Amino acid sequence: MNQAIGTPAEPRLEPRGWRERLRVFLDQRWFVNVVLAVILANALVLGAETMVDGAALDVLVAIDHTMLGFFVLELLLRIVANGRRFFRDPWNLFDLAVVGIAVLPASESLSALRALRVLRVLRVITVVPSLRRVVDGLLRAVPGMGAVGALLVLVMYVSAVIATGLFGESSEEYFGNLGISLFTLFQAMTGEAWPDIARTVMVAHPWAWIFFVLYILVVSFAVLNLFIAVIVNGMEEISEEERKDDEQKDERLDALAAQNREILVELRSLRAKLDEDGGGADATR
Repeated sequence: MNQAIGTPAEPRLEPRGWRERLRVFLDQRWFVNVVLAVILANALVLGAETMVDGAALDVLVAIDHTMLGFFVLELLLRIVANGRRFFRDPWNLFDLAVVGIAVLPASESLSALRALRVLRVLRVITVVPSLRRVVDGLLRAVPGMGAVGALLVLVMYVSAVIATGLFGESSEEYFGNLGISLFTLFQAMTGEAWPDIARTVMVAHPWAWIFFVLYILVVSFAVLNLFIAVIVNGMEEISEEERKDDEQKDERLDALAAQNREILVELRSLRAKLDEDGGGADATR
């Protein structure tokens, strides 16, 4: 009787389904490292194909096809292991698109697909968590970057109109019309040769340095830095969400552990009570 009562208290592991076992296998650290190593090796092979020909090229193409087969097999296993959930994850869809492009036949009419094989290297982003966080932060910052970009376009347009009106007649090479002025100011925004442009304009307009200095200060040091601020803010939001998720997981684990401890205490007290009742019955006999 005591043995029968004590048996349920012993921990038992529920048998897991084959899909879950496959999912656990694919998520193991060593397997993820193997996938990462194959991706990096494939990048080297694709680069080496551009530098050799003849028999060496045939060998590299065969290796490339073997690696592509590995990627296809790994992707199929993930689809089988996750089922419909696979298509709900944007990163899985990214992997599917990258590998799918590589699988398409690169005929003469679709010769560009041959060059797109190198996109397989981008799968490193999905494998390395830190890279995924960076991309997530960039995507999170897209709305803010759009607003900053609109501000940048507005400032450049206003500056181009002013520069065309002020310097168009004397510096047609740089400010002959609105289109040329926009290109010149874009070049100045990148910091490329803008002092030479300013000196050329200052020959006819000595005070032109005021315009260029103000433009560089507003565009390069203010507006462009807003892009960095928006991106950093997006990454901070991602980090904050991950921290909250970790805290919630810890809280759930703590609650589950506390519940298990309570169940264990109740089972032990129940077993002790049954042992006392059994001992009393044996003494009565």
